Amino acid sequence: MAEIRRDVFQAIADPTRRGILATLLNESQNLNSLSEQFDMSRQAVSLHVKILQECGVISIKQNGRERYCELQVSKLEEVADWLEPFRKAWDDRFDQLDNLLINIKNKKKQ
Repeated sequence: MAEIRRDVFQAIADPTRRGILATLLNESQNLNSLSEQFDMSRQAVSLHVKILQECGVISIKQNGRERYCELQVSKLEEVADWLEPFRKAWDDRFDQLDNLLINIKNKKKQ
């Protein structure tokens, strides 16, 4: 059986995984507390956590008997880098719209 290659885009493709990432934004959490925040079984949350770990966007740290999930923000930079050309395109379009509105406003003043 072929191994599935995971990347950051697979991590953010699922709404539950995006929710887990948002939950971990401010602090690391153990699997039990993380599971309580989602309307699904602990096993289902654990599967999402496993995928997030395989994608490299979270790490799991053992602390006694507890396993804590911690966000790896730097891995998400790949998404930001990929989105950059789209952000620039939208910025250009908004600049064009701003210029158009300024021209229309100036014409009305005349």
